[in-house]
Amino acid sequence: MTLANGRSYLAIPGPSAMPDRVLRAMHQAAPNIYEGEIETLAASIVEDLKYVAQGPQAHVAIYISNGHGAWEAANSNMFSRGDTALVLATGRFGLGWADHARSMGVDVEVIDFGLKSAADPVQLEATLRKDTGHKIKAVMVTHIDTATTVRNDIPAMRAAIDAVGHPALLAVDCIASLGCEPFKMQDWGVDIMVAASQKGLMVPPGLGLVWASDKAIAACRDADLRTPYWDWTPRMNPEFVYQYFGGTSPTHHLFGLRESLDMIKEEGLDAIWARHKTLARAVWAAFDTWGAQGDISLNLANDASLRGSSVTAARIGNGGAERLRKWLETQAGVTLGIGLGMAEPGTKEADDFLRVAHMGHVNAHMTLGVLATIEAGLQALDIPHGPGGVAAAAAVVAAHTVA
Repeated sequence: MTLANGRSYLAIPGPSAMPDRVLRAMHQAAPNIYEGEIETLAASIVEDLKYVAQGPQAHVAIYISNGHGAWEAANSNMFSRGDTALVLATGRFGLGWADHARSMGVDVEVIDFGLKSAADPVQLEATLRKDTGHKIKAVMVTHIDTATTVRNDIPAMRAAIDAVGHPALLAVDCIASLGCEPFKMQDWGVDIMVAASQKGLMVPPGLGLVWASDKAIAACRDADLRTPYWDWTPRMNPEFVYQYFGGTSPTHHLFGLRESLDMIKEEGLDAIWARHKTLARAVWAAFDTWGAQGDISLNLANDASLRGSSVTAARIGNGGAERLRKWLETQAGVTLGIGLGMAEPGTKEADDFLRVAHMGHVNAHMTLGVLATIEAGLQALDIPHGPGGVAAAAAVVAAHTVA
């Protein structure tokens, strides 16, 4: 007998939980794709994407793709063959962006900070000082790496580049952070950023997004990796509505995104960021409590300042993470994220890692419900753990006050 029947919950880092408002907005016939409503819809979405990124002067390009497509779009417009990129990697997704650039003919230099450390601005500055010929075209870094959940200090990266007076562009992957974690493209001096629809923007996978500053547009004007579909120029300055999307508009994704952007503006970014921070702290409190008497730990166990607010990576030893994930899905209707890049696939250690997402359309009862089912699973599977994890999480939620 199972208790999983009912509405299931994907507590994975994308696709995130989709609001009923978004689903209802998408449940309509396609509009005229040549003129009228679609033109107004596309233009309004671009303006509000600037708001979410806090980049009022940015140029925005929308692609029919996932986040990997957004990487390729950014790479195609940033680089010419033989250009050099410096990638600051703090997990699988930083390394993945580097691999994409390398496969496209970019000379990629990677500084790998491992799975438990943030990118070091001092090391970045030292590396750029050695580049006296200014071969490095761009510094690429994830804001939150979706695998390790390490959050990088983007203003510190900008300061390191400026301290050297280096002309390198600062390119940031915000796929796991946009709409969840404070990010201020313009104030932080970010030149290029990428995101996707399926996480903090609360829309199904299918839209890849790229923002670029005036500086980036000028520096990348002659990039020879640019191809007709990935070229951001017509998308950022369309004469006709189809040019926003390189062809037929992704109409129903646009309906959903328009609704989600309305929801974001209604709540306000400051409130959204505070909500995500509190829910993240509740998850951390539960895992810290469980780990007091068991082989359970957060990936970033010793430094909460490095943790992103949208997803939490954790370890449960002796294959406990994989056993717990399977129990939760089959017995409780909750799906947790798999561990990515934390151990070699196929090894025994790979079964020790999982991720709990708390991004986008989530609230206290959703997060506490996931934690309660995790605690039930730990009990059902006889996985050693300290008592009171849910109570610790509830105390964090109880202490949250709204101004």
